[in-house]
This record gives sequence, structure tokens and C-alpha cells, in this order.
Amino acid sequence: MSDVAIRGFGWRHAGRRAWAVRGLDLHVRHGERVLLLGPSGAGKSTLLAALAGLLPEDSGESEGTVEIDGLDARKARDRVGVVFQDPQTQLIMERSGDDVAFGLENRGVPGGDIWPRVSDALDRVGFPYPINRSTTALSGGEAQRLALAGVLATRPGLLLLDEPTANLDPAGAELVREAVGRACGPETTLILVEHRVAESLPLVDRVVVLEPGGGVRADGAPELVFAAYGDRLAEEGVWVPGFTAITPLRSTPSPVRSPLLTAEQTAYTHRLPPVSLSCGAGEVLAVTGPNGAGKSTLALLLGGLLAPTSGRITVGDEKRPPHRWRASTLAGRIGSVFQNPEHQFVTGRVADELALGPRRLGRSTAEVTRIVDGLLDRLRLAPLAGANPYTLSGGEARRLSVATALATAPRLLVLDEPTFGQDRRTWRELVALLAELRDEGHGIVAVTHDTAFSRTLADRTLALGEPSPDPLPRRRRR
Repeated sequence: MSDVAIRGFGWRHAGRRAWAVRGLDLHVRHGERVLLLGPSGAGKSTLLAALAGLLPEDSGESEGTVEIDGLDARKARDRVGVVFQDPQTQLIMERSGDDVAFGLENRGVPGGDIWPRVSDALDRVGFPYPINRSTTALSGGEAQRLALAGVLATRPGLLLLDEPTANLDPAGAELVREAVGRACGPETTLILVEHRVAESLPLVDRVVVLEPGGGVRADGAPELVFAAYGDRLAEEGVWVPGFTAITPLRSTPSPVRSPLLTAEQTAYTHRLPPVSLSCGAGEVLAVTGPNGAGKSTLALLLGGLLAPTSGRITVGDEKRPPHRWRASTLAGRIGSVFQNPEHQFVTGRVADELALGPRRLGRSTAEVTRIVDGLLDRLRLAPLAGANPYTLSGGEARRLSVATALATAPRLLVLDEPTFGQDRRTWRELVALLAELRDEGHGIVAVTHDTAFSRTLADRTLALGEPSPDPLPRRRRR
């Protein structure tokens, strides 16, 4: 187990005026289980990165100290296991079993102990594939489970989890929470960041609330913190148990006109069985289903970013399928939001990211400025206009990825987990924005595990089935 001592800690990303976190004092004792809360952008992920010793000195300005068992966090990395919001950044090897074994090999675990520990860790997170499953063939949720297995296999004294269930279906999320509960015995200290607060409370015995840009606002037993601060926290965006999301008023939608998009028996080998669907103007279609069912693959196909291996996709009266369009045509007609926001960032500033699409479509400078400023304000990104997109929190990065899709005003939007990483306030604002677009006649296809999103916004729901059986043999111990 590990003891955490944070004194006067602050961090400001290079090129930022505002501090991500500052004046933070916190002591987490051996074996404690802490839920770290705060609105999107409050510095939760930054704090976890500091505890993991992953804030390079040349990437920002720091103050104060962060110690684990009396050592500077950068010198205590072998005592810490961390799973970040984007599991793909932690997958290194080609095969899943090798990826879990990688950390054990680096820590000098005897060869005879490695593969039993790999198999045990994969079983504990409910990983459904053999050890030779390619890491590139995993869905986002499956990759998240694999990243967690790699961390659990090392048996860390301090376990840091940054929204470990964000991209998982309800069954998968429950499996991961059970795995975390089993992994956190008396010898493990846990610090967890999670928007699914109610579901996470059985895992923790303490709640710490960060003040955006400041120190600790509240610290104590969950029931005491929520009793004293629940109203204010809910107002600021924290998903406080017992406070439901304030959903936007739904206007009466216009009758659905001719389909903007139609997919007929569209499939992709080994990743998506044949699917047929349509989405009309002024309609929201929610695509749901378990991890591994092919939802993200379907989103790439519908967005024209992947060519189907069979079937057909048509958009409006266009005779050519979208994957054969020119890039400028595609950007102007279909806006795509990837499951991983960082996969679509190509510039070094938030404002430049939003300006890229309109500029490619030949918009005037004045029009580009109007579009960018409007989206920055609407999605609470204005203070981050000059920031590097790769330094944003998960929730901020998701809002930027949605904004980039909206910047070219496409009639059709294909969104993969659009509400991922959002606090209560930004969730409500994002859903309200999408509702306005629907009422203006845009068609929206949203891949989502967020049942509140589907209930609030979807006109129809398409549930993809269970993933087809894997053709490879089941996992074997070496």
C-alpha cells in the first residue's frame, strides 16, 4: 500500500494563463479509497498525472510537492498503477496477452509467474478474447478493460483510475467495478475519478472535491460531503446522487422527411455483421449495444471514413458512397466525432482546430471568426482558445471534437459517444445543442452507452446484437 502527501501543489500547462490546479493540500493514508470529484476541467486528470509522475518538467510550470511514501512521485512510479481516460495511449504490444505481460517483464517478475498473473488479470476484468487477440482489433471499451488488466497484474500499492468505465456498456462497467473492488484489498490505496458517482460509491470510503483552479473544497465521508455540498455541486456540474439531469425541453419534431442516410446490409469483415438503417432530416438515431458489437466501426462506415466490405451506404441523392467522396465534400456534408477525441486533432490550438474545416470549405475570414467564436462560447471553450488540444481534460476534448464536427454545418452528424467525460452541466448544454440541431433539420446518428442521452434525445434506437464468436481459440495459459 502507499501513502500520498500533496502540499501546495499547482500545475500550469505550457502556454496557458490559468492554472489547471493550484494550492492543493491533500493527504491520503495507506489503504484509503478516495473518489475525486469536481466539474469538468477542475484538474482531476492533471492531479492523477502528477501522482503517476507523468508531468514532465519542461511541459509546464509546477509548484509544491507530490510525494508517495515519502518519495517524489517521479521516483515512485514502480509503486503506482494508472489507467487514463484514453486506454489506447497505454496499449503497446500487438497481442493482448503480451501487453499485460509487458509491465510485469519490466518490473522483473520471474518468468514462471508472469503468465498466470496475466491470465488472472484478464479474467478479473472480464476480457472475452484469447491472449493472442490483436490490440488493434479491440473496441474502445475492450481496450479499456485490457489497460486495467495490465495495471492490476502489477499489483500496485497506489491505483489511479481516470474514468475507467467511461466507454463501457453497463454490463462491462459492472465487471470493471467488481474487478476494482477485488483488486483493492487493505494493501491497495485507490484514487478514482469517475462521473458515474452513484455506481462508484460502493468502491470508496472518502470523497474529495476539487475547487476549479484552486485547492480542496470538501473532504470527508460521501454522505457528509453530499449532504453539505450536494446542491452546489449539482449546480456546478457534478453528478451528485439523487440529482437528475436537467434535460432540455423537447419541441415537437417535424415529420421525418426523406432519409439523409441509408445503410443496406452494410458490413465489415470480423468487426460488424450486416446492418440496415436510415436517418432522416430532423431525426436522432441512437445506436446502442454491448462493447465489441461493432458500433464504432459502424460510425466510421456511416461517416465515410471506412469502406464497407459488403452492403451499400447512400447519402441523399448522391450516387457515390461517402467513402469515395473528396475530403472537402465529406467535411461539408457529414460531421464525424470519433470515440477518441484526440484522433481527430491536427493543430496546436483549440481555435485553429475549429477554424480548419470552414477554411477548407473556402469560408471568408470574417465568417470563420464568427463560426469559431460562436462554438467556443457555446461549448464553454472560450478560455481555452489558445490552448493545445492535447492538454485538455477528457470532457473538454470531447466538446472540442463535437465543435469541430459542427464547424462546417453539415446536415448529417455521426457521433461516437458524444457525452463521454461530461459533467452534469456540460452534458445538459451539449444535449440541448444537439436538440436544437435536430429541430433545425439536421440528422444525427449517435453511438452511445448513455441511457439518459437516449431517453432524452433519441427518436429511434438501433440495438446492435452481441458480438459474433471469436474465430480464435480461447485464452490459454502459457
